[in-house]
Amino acid sequence: MDIFLITDTQVRLLDEVPAAQPQQGFLWLDATHEEVVAAPEAWRAAVERVTGVHLYDPHLTDAVNVRHPSYFDSTQDYEMVVFRKLALNGESAANAEQAKVSANVTKLATRPVTFVVMDSALVTVRASHSRTIESARTRLLEYRPKANGNNHSGRPPSSPRELMLRLLNAMVDQYLDLRQPLSLQIDRWQRALLNTQRPFNDWLALLDARIELRKLDHLCEEQHDALQELRDHFVDTFHGQDNSRASDLLLVRINDVMEHITRVLNHARRLESSIESAVQIHFAAMAHRTSEIMRTLTVITALFMPLTLITGIFGMNFEVMPLLKDRAGFWITMGAMVVMVAVLLFFFRRRRYLEDQVREQAHVDSRRKPG
Repeated sequence: MDIFLITDTQVRLLDEVPAAQPQQGFLWLDATHEEVVAAPEAWRAAVERVTGVHLYDPHLTDAVNVRHPSYFDSTQDYEMVVFRKLALNGESAANAEQAKVSANVTKLATRPVTFVVMDSALVTVRASHSRTIESARTRLLEYRPKANGNNHSGRPPSSPRELMLRLLNAMVDQYLDLRQPLSLQIDRWQRALLNTQRPFNDWLALLDARIELRKLDHLCEEQHDALQELRDHFVDTFHGQDNSRASDLLLVRINDVMEHITRVLNHARRLESSIESAVQIHFAAMAHRTSEIMRTLTVITALFMPLTLITGIFGMNFEVMPLLKDRAGFWITMGAMVVMVAVLLFFFRRRRYLEDQVREQAHVDSRRKPG
């Protein structure tokens, strides 16, 4: 477990456990799931020595549960938030960009991050490779106050709650970064579904995508509900206190995080609706193509029915038949067949049973060209 001392002027990684609470600033106790699972009682005792706060058994169990959903709970001594963040290919920074580009909706994975917020300390329990936490640690340790005293753009967090909200905002931004690659993937599937010339064979991937989008929908709802309870707790806790500016800043930050979650939720629902619409349009297009094929076959059948009748009549085994022994009988019969076909084609065209699709497509293309 790493312990950081965060003040207004510096951020230090402590080499040893402090004997008492700091007079200025606050502490950040950062631990991994593996460290807590290896010795949960020892870890809880270490947290209690540093902060003076005892963690309850149910909350200790929740902190090491990697399948726990997002939720919020509070006690008289601390608040506890479990937030499921996005896991990208082992969370390493080297392949983060590759993960964003090649992100597939069927490969979404999440890991829980537990926040225990106290008045003078923040305790986090997260996966061993968390790009968000590691980036935040690096930025804090690299902080140096400017000579002119203008540190507003890069100042350290002023309280454990502000640090937690900063980390939550960075985790939600990972979901926002997925919108473009997921939209591109869905657009490719939509174009493939609407292409009636080539059969669509990626049905299992499409079904998996719909299932994962539904899971993302439920995940965002859980996150939003947890942060809504956290916001209500902040409003009830800080209502009527003197430091109204600090409480307003916290509410602004948590409202911003909730708005980002809402954007991810709405985007996931739009993608799911797009998939369902594309599938419906695909089957409608396939039905239309089948209808066109059946209409063509019906026209061909209708054209050959009178010709089949004539050949059947002249194929009867009668000795005396009109035109059977006439020198021009063959040509007269063939001419009658051609006339019948021409009359039927004219009739079908007048009744619009036979559409010239090539001409219609050329007409549509000519209308789309500018000028």
